[in-house]
Amino acid sequence: MEWKTKKIPASVCIIAYNEEERLEECLSSVRAFDEIVVIVDAKTTDGTAGIAARAGAKVFIEEWKGFGPQKQSAVEKCTHDWVLSIDADESLPQGTVEEISALLKAPGADAYSLPRMNFFHGRWMRCGDWWPDRQLRLFRKDMGRFVSMVHEKWEFTGTAEKLPCPLIHKPFRNYAEMLRTMNSYSTLIAEDLYARGLRTNVFSPVLHAAAMFFKIFIAKKGFLDGFDGLVTAIYKTSNSFFKYAKLLEIQRRGGHIL
Repeated sequence: MEWKTKKIPASVCIIAYNEEERLEECLSSVRAFDEIVVIVDAKTTDGTAGIAARAGAKVFIEEWKGFGPQKQSAVEKCTHDWVLSIDADESLPQGTVEEISALLKAPGADAYSLPRMNFFHGRWMRCGDWWPDRQLRLFRKDMGRFVSMVHEKWEFTGTAEKLPCPLIHKPFRNYAEMLRTMNSYSTLIAEDLYARGLRTNVFSPVLHAAAMFFKIFIAKKGFLDGFDGLVTAIYKTSNSFFKYAKLLEIQRRGGHIL
């Protein structure tokens, strides 16, 4: 293929925090792109920055600003018009790289989404909201910007299309990491909800959790993924419960967070 000898004229942007175990696979999968920009959280304590530098990436060490602002900072450091945003726990199969290479010769839209294949314990999670899990990741950088402190998204003007080629995602190495992520994200989301003026009551955590479990495990057939399907349904249910429970806690403290 042409991309093996000629770099794809696009930039890749990545944000990372203590990702030395997964970053190398991510970087290797996008080596065909002309430019890779990695922003490493200043609180990182492992070898993330060194791994990125050895892979030929442009590395910047920055204080954490929230997911949207951190990714926007990475986009602004990219020199190409087209940018692929990818997380450190994600990678591109060769077929996806080839499809993007061909697409960028004559793009027909301003942004593209890819279906994301989520893997846990070495298996593809096909149900319970895990697939197709579309993510808008390829875009013209001058057409929009990343917004939101948590659950960031690319807001843009212009047209968008869906690509059939997948993005690979390995979000958790084990149940312990899943629990740590749930605790961290539910806190960040609760803080963000409070800052945006949302208030809740004692019924919201239970009602949201019950609705989430029904949606993930029953309506979207998470039970077909076996025991891990049950665990991930409980994970998403717990995240839904605790973000509202923590929001209620913040309210009761008058906005003070311990």
